[in-house]
Amino acid sequence: MRYDRTGLQVLDETECLRLLGSVPVGRIAFTHDALPAVQPVTFVVHEGAVVFRTREGSKLAAATRNAVVAFEVDEFDAATRSGWNVTVVGRARVVTDPDELAALAALDLRPWAPGQRDRYVQISVELVQGRRVPGRSRV
Repeated sequence: MRYDRTGLQVLDETECLRLLGSVPVGRIAFTHDALPAVQPVTFVVHEGAVVFRTREGSKLAAATRNAVVAFEVDEFDAATRSGWNVTVVGRARVVTDPDELAALAALDLRPWAPGQRDRYVQISVELVQGRRVPGRSRV
């Protein structure tokens, strides 16, 4: 096991990818009108990429067209003061290929937000890193 200078465990790529697929909601960080924005989305990991659905015409659909974005997932336990986080950086693209769309439509990817979410966005996993916070007792 490796630890960073602050005492957090550095997760290897295999563990990061396992944890990435273990939670249903992540946060996408993107640029909107030249400002940083973060939005939670339901997602799945499919063929090594992060996939989520959004609405055509939304700021998220527009901002993620062929843009480099960050995607973060985490899980923390306040009682044990432990947890982990994983961050992915990659290029986002709106999926338009009919064969890819058919494969994605077969996935169990149901957005929690109300309304039509007819655009699939895929984020390639180009950089991935993660940290684990070891549990500590409360003082």
